[in-house]
Amino acid sequence: MIKKWFEIITDHRISLRDRMFRIVTVTCMVALLLIMPMGRSVWNILALAVSLVAMGLIVKVSIKKERIQTGATAITLLLLLLFPLSFFSAGGFYSGVPEWFVFCFIYVCLTLKGRRMAVFFVLCIAETLLCYAVAFYFPELTAQSTQQSSFFDSAFSVVMVGFLTSILLMFLNQMYEKENELSRQQKKEIEELNRAENHFFSSMSHEIRTPINTIIGLNEIILRGDISEEVAENARNIQGASKLLLTLINDTLDLSKIKSGKMEIVNVSYETGALFSEIVNMIWIKAREKGLEFKINVDPSIPSMLCGDEVRIKQILINLLNNAVKYTSEGSVTLSVRCERQALNRVRVWYAVEDTGQGVKKENIPYIFNAFRRVDEERNRYIEGTGLGLSIVQQLVEMMGGEISVNSVYTKGSTFIVQLDQDIVEEKELGTFTLASRAKNREGEQYKQSFEAPDAHILIVDDNDMNLMVVSKLLSGTKIQIDTAKSGAECLKLTQNHHYDCILMDHMMPEMNGIECFHALRAQPVGLCQEVPVIALTANAGSDNQLLYRKEGFSGYLAKPVSGALLEAAILSILPQELVHLNKEASQSDVEKDILIFEQAKRRSILVTTDSVCDLPSSLMSKFGIPVCPYYVRTEAGRFLDEQELKADELLMHIAEGREGYSQAPEVEDYERFFAEKLTGAQNLIHITMAKHVSVGYQNACEAAKSFENVTVIDSGHLSSSMGLIVLCAAYMAEHHATKEDITESVKRMKRFISSAFVINDTHMLRQAGRISKQIQVLCDSLLLHPVLKLRKSKLVVGGIKMGGFRRVAKSYVRQLLLDTRNIDRRILFITYSGMDEKKLKYIQDLVQQYCPFERVYLQKSTSAIASNCGPGSFGLLFMKRDDDAISFFQVPGQDRAW
Repeated sequence: MIKKWFEIITDHRISLRDRMFRIVTVTCMVALLLIMPMGRSVWNILALAVSLVAMGLIVKVSIKKERIQTGATAITLLLLLLFPLSFFSAGGFYSGVPEWFVFCFIYVCLTLKGRRMAVFFVLCIAETLLCYAVAFYFPELTAQSTQQSSFFDSAFSVVMVGFLTSILLMFLNQMYEKENELSRQQKKEIEELNRAENHFFSSMSHEIRTPINTIIGLNEIILRGDISEEVAENARNIQGASKLLLTLINDTLDLSKIKSGKMEIVNVSYETGALFSEIVNMIWIKAREKGLEFKINVDPSIPSMLCGDEVRIKQILINLLNNAVKYTSEGSVTLSVRCERQALNRVRVWYAVEDTGQGVKKENIPYIFNAFRRVDEERNRYIEGTGLGLSIVQQLVEMMGGEISVNSVYTKGSTFIVQLDQDIVEEKELGTFTLASRAKNREGEQYKQSFEAPDAHILIVDDNDMNLMVVSKLLSGTKIQIDTAKSGAECLKLTQNHHYDCILMDHMMPEMNGIECFHALRAQPVGLCQEVPVIALTANAGSDNQLLYRKEGFSGYLAKPVSGALLEAAILSILPQELVHLNKEASQSDVEKDILIFEQAKRRSILVTTDSVCDLPSSLMSKFGIPVCPYYVRTEAGRFLDEQELKADELLMHIAEGREGYSQAPEVEDYERFFAEKLTGAQNLIHITMAKHVSVGYQNACEAAKSFENVTVIDSGHLSSSMGLIVLCAAYMAEHHATKEDITESVKRMKRFISSAFVINDTHMLRQAGRISKQIQVLCDSLLLHPVLKLRKSKLVVGGIKMGGFRRVAKSYVRQLLLDTRNIDRRILFITYSGMDEKKLKYIQDLVQQYCPFERVYLQKSTSAIASNCGPGSFGLLFMKRDDDAISFFQVPGQDRAW
């Protein structure tokens, strides 16, 4: 029996509460057995014995009837009756019974739950206090005991209570450890199952896309030919069915990504008009084919450019509109868009999709977003689809922080409303948007190849014979010379002896996959295609794969199945223009939108990038094509992009009102997105950051650069326009074909020749940024002290103190910097300032002209991120010291200067 009891309490198939009930009740029964000898009468012992039997029966019945809470409650009531009886009969608080009251508390906590536990816990407290009070005020009601027996009972009780409690806790700990181990094992199994499921969905997508690519490709070849109307109709039906199958695969893959947490929301700037146009062009023909009227009502006040995940928003609206068309047999489908300004740079957009279809029954509305479930199954059994669309829509909306709701009247129609908050990129309003102005009728459109390139030579690498045949046939009209390779090894062998203008590379190949082959191609010592653009043409679909191929260095990415028009457009953007003869009769299709992921084949060898805090004039940034990764400025109202969403003057006004604002470097993820985007136009990036000990931007950029093989991060050792001077020199060298190593070495050398000093007017911002203490700030304000900050070894240090009003401080500062004119490079000077009026700026300019006239002077207003640290009234003279080796950085052949 004991062995069977131990097997039961260690069996994880029995619920944890059942096992705890058994253990704790048995422990209390043992406690009652130990209390028996303390009874001073036969009736007392008899009551305890009856209670033991009753407890045994209660346990047996409650477990059999599965009424654990009821059994635990009955035993608790029994204990509340027994303990007072034993307390008074054994000698009150001079006996050993009080220690056993602890068991009553333990029993209540471990076996009862909810409000019942709270009630009985209070009853235990009340009963204990009542027993002590009665024993104290009415000692005659308590049985008398000798001092010797009281000491013995008390010592015995303390030891036994401690022993039984320890045994109980050890059992419980062991049970919990086993449960935790079981949970960890189950969690591991679930994770492995999820990985297997994700791998299955990914593999399924890849494997099914391969034959679909063949079906769609060969079907397109049929449609290009001179065929009868009956054959053409059959081919169009095959094309429609193939695209439907592809949609179902994409839905399944998306649901798998969402469940596994791999689906990412990528916010980018997009044109609202272009988004609605694409949706119109995809839906209105489907609606017309069913005899439905398609209406679109767009709020004309919606901004022309917003920031959000354009791909996912489009997916949401197309899913809802397709659903509306699918379930509507007559009437109309309407897309309505309205917006409402939420904040300075934020807008709330409502998208409503309304139809006059069959609607949804009231009782089915709660289940409409469930995956793999179709409401009103009997009525909808002939309608295509998996039931995944609305589930994916709901989860995408939630991932973007939005809301979705549905209003429906059965047999009358439904309205789905999606609410999303998005950032404003361009304040200009979209204006009137009509269906007539945006819809494009493609009916009857015949294929015409977009170009011919008989002298171009390309290589297609794929381990599948059918894929090689399909791509070759789709490109046959362009007259391109095509070679094929069935493996990575064969590709490398061909590129040793032949030069190709473009290579199309599959990813999933045996022995050597496409990425491995690509890197081997780039490192091939005697190869002829080390710099040839390579496009990943693969069945691995999804935005995460696009990012993968972009990071690896591919020149572009196309997902199978691929149309002939898309192939031609992609190759046209890659091939050298002198090899291409454009077909002027070919219509300009919209395939360009589908190849936006492509990188430009004629990429710059080196692109110099920097952060928005470089404080350079927009004219110079544009002249040298210097992209910037924006810093952030955080205020009570939220986080804003430096200069893009919050200007310096706006920030200073905000601070002047007694509120706070401080700069924040881009996160690692921000730099990763920035680098990935800029690598679409360059083979290598050199990113120059602010001094590494002044901001975490350098560390974050270095961490992000680890994801790329061709990104170099350099610490400028300076900030603001002094950092900008270094950026300009590096950009100039890159423009004139200097190597990456030369630029890197020159930038490191230039750090020593940049004068970087700022005089601070108000130390409040320094204190807010944590650079000085409040005591120092009060001292500076009281004595009109103005610290001069300098950059030394990438650290911001105090290089001096100026005392007095603006004119006195400015004159002393300018004179000190420009006194030794022999060591100053006079070609360019930046007077970078924050919150200063024209009168003060004119005074500074006159001082500069008096001491050391420069050939070119830029009055540069600091960005909001810089202004948040230096405050209003601060300025700096930023220039280069003389370095004969740096002269060439500023000159263009055939001109006197670069600027």
